[in-house]
Amino acid sequence: MTNFEFSGRQRTLLLSGIALGVICMAYTWFMADDALHSRFWSNFLHNSVFFTGIALMAGFFLCASITAWAGWYVVFKRVWEAFGLFLILGLVLMLILALGNYFHLHHLYHWADESILVPGADGYDKILAGKKGFLNKNWYLGGTVIFVGIWYFIMTRVRALSIKEDEGKDEDFSSHRKMRVWAVAYLPIAGFTSAAMVWLWIMSVDSHWYSTLFAWYTGASWFVSMIALTILTIMYLKMRGYFASVSTEHIHDLGKLLFAFSIFWTYLWFSQYMLIWYANIGEETIYFRERLDNYKVLFYANLVINFALPFLILMRNDTKRKWGSLSFVAIIVFFGHWLDFFLMLKPGILHTAHEAMAHGGGDHGHGAAHNVGGFAAPGFLEIGTMIGFLCLFLLFAYTAMSRTRLEPTNDPYLEESLHHHV
Repeated sequence: MTNFEFSGRQRTLLLSGIALGVICMAYTWFMADDALHSRFWSNFLHNSVFFTGIALMAGFFLCASITAWAGWYVVFKRVWEAFGLFLILGLVLMLILALGNYFHLHHLYHWADESILVPGADGYDKILAGKKGFLNKNWYLGGTVIFVGIWYFIMTRVRALSIKEDEGKDEDFSSHRKMRVWAVAYLPIAGFTSAAMVWLWIMSVDSHWYSTLFAWYTGASWFVSMIALTILTIMYLKMRGYFASVSTEHIHDLGKLLFAFSIFWTYLWFSQYMLIWYANIGEETIYFRERLDNYKVLFYANLVINFALPFLILMRNDTKRKWGSLSFVAIIVFFGHWLDFFLMLKPGILHTAHEAMAHGGGDHGHGAAHNVGGFAAPGFLEIGTMIGFLCLFLLFAYTAMSRTRLEPTNDPYLEESLHHHV
């Protein structure tokens, strides 16, 4: 089958998942949160950043493959195109958070409290005052709109040229040449600007701490999650009779990417941890000290799930060609990197909520964040919210895939992909 038919049953299933997410978020807000709704907003940030990053990485790797004149991926490139187009919803989600930050509707970031930036004021923070040129609500809002908007715009151009390529003969490959120009532009733009947004969206939650490796580390986590979701999507669609041209060799290559970048993520994790541990500078070690003291199980589970399991299971060459083993690892790793983002965000947000409540006084003291769940470890509401976001992502991606041929016909590297061998 060359065209994906998004059935009513599939749509209903995904809408049900979205409804579950909405119910979990509503229950969190009204029944299981503190006075500042820290749990709700932290869950919203966690999932918005996670799935927006997956869309970013799908577009990035697609453009990297186009730029490198690669051909192996062509038969399933519609999957990465569809994932990349989710950036428009990512923009909406991050814009909600940016506006919430601008109008002080949430307390996710300690630096957003402008009262601590005024010299002589109660609780004045000299360190954050020195960072206010970058850590400020205007840059958070403007950077989110401009940069994510640019990422999405370039992805729409790549997608439009990919479809145009199939609609005409394109004997001179003009559409593909234009596509390569946009792909080349996407790589440095997304590479540099995504680092700035990682610092704003995620790293600034621990506003006194920073790491020069953090953007690389976060990007690797996004990338592995994207590859895992790609594997699961392609396997599901093949089971439904689609992607007949996707062979075991393609699956094997995706498995190798999952294996290799799980190791790369671990290399970055170790490099960041080892250098901070070795230097033993207080303002750097506090990040890991907090997680080792209060999140020990999740801290080590993160390494087991995202390194030990994929390494040991996928080390054998034939395991990357077995659907059962590969899909199992993909599911585990996808959840594991969602858990990785939980560890990146929740501890810092919890401390910010405590400080905001202590500073605000009044009734806030009766609803302190440590009295609600969802911070020490993911609970049912966190997992339900993640399922809702995942179903929203897949609903958008499947809709995009249903609007054109699932397998391209006129890509100049199609034959290479059809006859791909390891």
